[in-house]
Amino acid sequence: MAEPVRAEGGPATGVFSELVGQAAVVEQLQTAVAAVPAHAWLFTGPPGSGRSNAARAFAAALNCEAGGGCGECRSCQLIMGGTHPAVSMVSTENVTYRIEDVRELVGTAQGRPQGANWRVIVIEDADRMTERATNVLLKAIEEPPPQTVWVLCAPSPADVLVTIRSRCRLVSLRIPPSDAVAKLLVERDGLSPEQASFAARVSQNHVGVARRLARDPEARKRREHVVSLPLRVASASTAVLAAGELVSIAQTEADADAETRLAEETAALRRSLGLEPKEKIPAKLRAQFKRLEDESSRRAKRAVHDALDRTLVDLTAVCRDVLAIKLGGGEAGAAELINGHLREQLVDYAGRLSAEQALECLDALNSARERIAGNVPPQLAMEAMMMQLIPRRSTGA
Repeated sequence: MAEPVRAEGGPATGVFSELVGQAAVVEQLQTAVAAVPAHAWLFTGPPGSGRSNAARAFAAALNCEAGGGCGECRSCQLIMGGTHPAVSMVSTENVTYRIEDVRELVGTAQGRPQGANWRVIVIEDADRMTERATNVLLKAIEEPPPQTVWVLCAPSPADVLVTIRSRCRLVSLRIPPSDAVAKLLVERDGLSPEQASFAARVSQNHVGVARRLARDPEARKRREHVVSLPLRVASASTAVLAAGELVSIAQTEADADAETRLAEETAALRRSLGLEPKEKIPAKLRAQFKRLEDESSRRAKRAVHDALDRTLVDLTAVCRDVLAIKLGGGEAGAAELINGHLREQLVDYAGRLSAEQALECLDALNSARERIAGNVPPQLAMEAMMMQLIPRRSTGA
């Protein structure tokens, strides 16, 4: 079976071209495509490592008409575009997967693939499965139909029940190096080397986030506002105000995303039902549109949590920069800092903290993430965190 040509020193071309810094993973998947693949896979790696991209590329390579994932044939294009009927990319914006959703997937897996060699079902964020939902999936993975491949994605093997992971072939991804992400942004998105390097650095090498920051001025503006907030906190009152701003930014971002997605889904449903954009919805069809609205509401809470999590990742980068300055005696150069363009403000803030408090700030961020995951009201969790970021002393490292 033909394989995509690998660029010297870089990732494969074709459907694997966006898996930057993952040469070992690309080779593993290409080898699997050339043989008879396992029927259950577990793709693991931290956020930004490209788990979902790798899973989609694997699905395309399995069904490539030219063999190996050319990226040019109709099958590859449909799968990479998310419209191939034989490939399901499944995710949830709820806190956990619902059992009925998993049962539906098991039913889908029984059907023969339409216009493809393999039916591929990719479950993103498999770590959000409850034990009951996982048990529903277990038998389907143990005894899959001959033309079905399951791909589960999770941050680490430990995030999936041992009964599942013991039946899966493991693929471990890593965060790609900064220069590889920057090179991808230059070659694919047409950024200047300076723009690409900045986006890769401040996104902490997360390809999707880097692309959004490079393309969206509003996203850059929001991030700059977020990372500058702790540098201006000096009292309990400013900490409470800053916490409120962070929650408000997350809520606004989540609401905007939800509104856009609901509008797209509603328009798609109208088209599928043969309704004009402004046509009144017949009474017998209203239940379908009501289900869309209800699902959008259920996603809202998860969307706020995800937006806050991105905020906490950015704030963690600030605290790491401060700690680097403290431990380096202020000698850390801008190029060594994630937020090197804010070096002057970071040095000023670091001068008002001890190294011990800088470490405590990182602990406070981790605690905030755990509290929000545990359904503590976001406002309270963020207020408690911001109170810990108030400088308490002005000693050196």
